[in-house]
Amino acid sequence: QRTDLFGESFFVSNCSKFVFSIHSIRLKSLNANTDIATLARRVVEECRLIHPSELPEVEQLLFYLQNRKKPDKQEKHSPRDLTPFEGMEEANINSIDDYVELLYEDIPEKVRGATLILHLARNPDNLEELLQNETALGALARVLREDWKQSVDMATTIIYVFFCFSSFSQFHGLVTHYKIGALCMNITEHELKRYDLWQDELQKKKKDPDNQNVKKEHEKALKKYQGLLSKQEQLLQVALYLLLNLAEDTRTELKMRNKNIVHMLVKTLDREDEELLVLVVSFLKKLSIFLENKNDMAETYAVEKLARLLACDHENLLNTTLRLLLNLSFDTGLRSQMVQAGLIPKLSSLLADEKQGQLCMCILYHISVDDRFKSMFAYTDCIPQLMKMLFECGESHMDPELISFCINLAANKRNAQLICEGNGLKMLMKRGLKLKDVLIMKMIRNLSQHDGPTKNLFIDYVGDLAAQIGAEEREEYVIECLGTLANLTIPDLDWELVLKEYNLVPYLKDHLNPGSAEDDLILEVVIMIGTVSMDDSCAATMAKSGIIPALIELLNAQQEDDEFVCQIVYVFYQMVFHQATRDVIIKDTQAPAYLIDLMHDKNAEIRKVCNSTLDIIAEYDKECERKIQSEKFRWHNAQWLEMVENRAMGDDGEPSMFGDDGEPFMHSGDILERPDLFYTAADGTISPEFFTDYQNGDIGQAGGFPGSMNMDMFGQSTVTPGQRPATAYGIRPDAQFFYSYTGAASR
Repeated sequence: QRTDLFGESFFVSNCSKFVFSIHSIRLKSLNANTDIATLARRVVEECRLIHPSELPEVEQLLFYLQNRKKPDKQEKHSPRDLTPFEGMEEANINSIDDYVELLYEDIPEKVRGATLILHLARNPDNLEELLQNETALGALARVLREDWKQSVDMATTIIYVFFCFSSFSQFHGLVTHYKIGALCMNITEHELKRYDLWQDELQKKKKDPDNQNVKKEHEKALKKYQGLLSKQEQLLQVALYLLLNLAEDTRTELKMRNKNIVHMLVKTLDREDEELLVLVVSFLKKLSIFLENKNDMAETYAVEKLARLLACDHENLLNTTLRLLLNLSFDTGLRSQMVQAGLIPKLSSLLADEKQGQLCMCILYHISVDDRFKSMFAYTDCIPQLMKMLFECGESHMDPELISFCINLAANKRNAQLICEGNGLKMLMKRGLKLKDVLIMKMIRNLSQHDGPTKNLFIDYVGDLAAQIGAEEREEYVIECLGTLANLTIPDLDWELVLKEYNLVPYLKDHLNPGSAEDDLILEVVIMIGTVSMDDSCAATMAKSGIIPALIELLNAQQEDDEFVCQIVYVFYQMVFHQATRDVIIKDTQAPAYLIDLMHDKNAEIRKVCNSTLDIIAEYDKECERKIQSEKFRWHNAQWLEMVENRAMGDDGEPSMFGDDGEPFMHSGDILERPDLFYTAADGTISPEFFTDYQNGDIGQAGGFPGSMNMDMFGQSTVTPGQRPATAYGIRPDAQFFYSYTGAASR
């Protein structure tokens, strides 16, 4: 035999091999003054299933029931306590059938019956027994479905009953069975439409405030509206809370999304009730982790409505709103909406808040990822607060969100100036060099890239940075120090002294060998060589050390990496400005040939640097100039040349594809020395009429063939010394240009 407890009764089960039965005994007279021994004997006498030998066990159970702690009536429930309980009689599970009967009466009796059942449902101990009473639950669902529009109180109370079940996952099937979720969706949609109608009516009655009658009527309507609004918000709260519980199942959540739950929730954000807003924002936060829901929030401009909640004093509402904004801030479009809604200064003002500061920093970090918005932080108090937080860390561990945010902000010139104000740069350098902090050095590296007064501040730290360059340091740390030095394109800086003082030339040369280090470090070495090569004596030192052949070897090894190619070509560009290195590059290396090959690279930045370098080489070497001109001509007139090479000739005496000596019509000589190939040739090899379409078209130059060499064929802007190319952001189309016969022969 087994005895179990439930509510204010106990059940005795009698188990045999094949039979399991439960007998319930109602103890209506059990209270604090009941004689437990007498009641136990009476129970044993009246229940034949209990053997007299079990009398002590029955007494023990009765004693437990008598002394069991009652639930605290003042305990808070969610959603908030409903007013129908005030002054109402105590509900009893034994009278459940009487309460169900009330659901078949008029509206006031239905409200009373539903309220009494709700009083029972709020005690979790009663839910199992209510679950067995299909009559009661079916009646509640029927009344809600048929009469919810007739009474807000009744609808609120019945939904609250099912909300009590929805608080436990094992009862979700019951709520779904009676289709309460779909009913709540319909009720919510209807109530939101009613709210809009109330607002319109109030606006109409507010049109003539000077008229006393109209003013009184408006005040009366406003008072009525506030009462209706209070009840409606209570209904919305319990309905949305039930839906939130059911949304634990993603399939159910998808059904809600298909019925525009996001639009309803965003519309509810206009309310003033803070408890309702906490629920709505929490629901949106849960939904926001799915792409479709996030897109719906973007379409409904939810961010604009959330922005006003950042000024509230309700701590829970503020925290939940920030968490929702953090979820949304992963989307580029929604970050733009946040900036437009003025969130940057609002969030910056909350950085000092101990409870909300971390969330604000994460959102601001996401916004700072976009270069368009970095400059906006300069017009808030964000940067001074961040610098204060950095310095307060001392030598202790720094939050990754904090330093990551600072690294992003340092990439903007105006922000960099604010960061370096006062002792800002000095403190950063002190921490970075002392602790070998890679992230701080990354921030310093970003600061060093900006021209103007900020870059000049680094002159005092060149020696400290150069001293960090060595094989004994971590590679990631050396990369940042080397990158910072490479950014210092300052004319007054004596790089020759720096190279000698810290013996950097051997280190730079050794790390040009492919595979000698990580690619990131090798790339920084190349950039560093490009920076110091601006100095005449440094360039000569580099050339003497054999760095130019090493660069060509590296170019061969990394020819598929645009960043490497561009930076190596930039080194050649810097070196051809100096006579000593220019002669070495032109006469002793294959660099010009590589540059000619790269002249037509798909990457725009590489083409730009190559053309600028070749233009300088052409000025000083006539042989190279001829080769460069020939290559440019061949490239720009490739189709025309191919047509001339391959055009088929007839047997009517026209010139054949081969000359009398059997040599090809287009031999391998310098094409610029073949005037007979131009349409202006006196022998009429190619008829001038053939090019009429070119001369009459929109392309080409008047009075000459569209591929003539009287202009800069690339139309590229030149690179100036010290202007670092940015190949990583260049565009590389997948296919080369192809031109039709009726298009331009050169472009």
